[in-house]
Amino acid sequence: MATVTFRDETAAGKPLTDWEVAGLPDQMTVRELIRLRIREEAARHNARPSDRYNGLVRPDDAETDLNGYRLREPRRIDWQRQAEIAERAFLANGFFVLAGERQVEDLDEVVDLTVDPDMVFIKLVALVGG
Repeated sequence: MATVTFRDETAAGKPLTDWEVAGLPDQMTVRELIRLRIREEAARHNARPSDRYNGLVRPDDAETDLNGYRLREPRRIDWQRQAEIAERAFLANGFFVLAGERQVEDLDEVVDLTVDPDMVFIKLVALVGG
């Protein structure tokens, strides 16, 4: 069984957050890894719902806020809906994923977690006026 480290970084490579998930198969697709990450984020939020959500992608009806998203009111997050949003964001280059030192470009690409256990997520931020 493999352990994967999910890490968020800025485009300049500055680490923001990281956490591990153990007990995973040795190989998973990028889609499965994104969905796993989203499910973990939603579970953490749903354990103590608040009006702030710190996750990879913005939930429906939320506003972007400093280091996260502001919900209109405290509520639970539907991880499956968030996973759909994340998959679309990946395909639209809203964020990219590094497996070890290489960028993965296809949701169906298989990652060998025994070789590349570090998954780095880098959100791309649209420039104002550009």
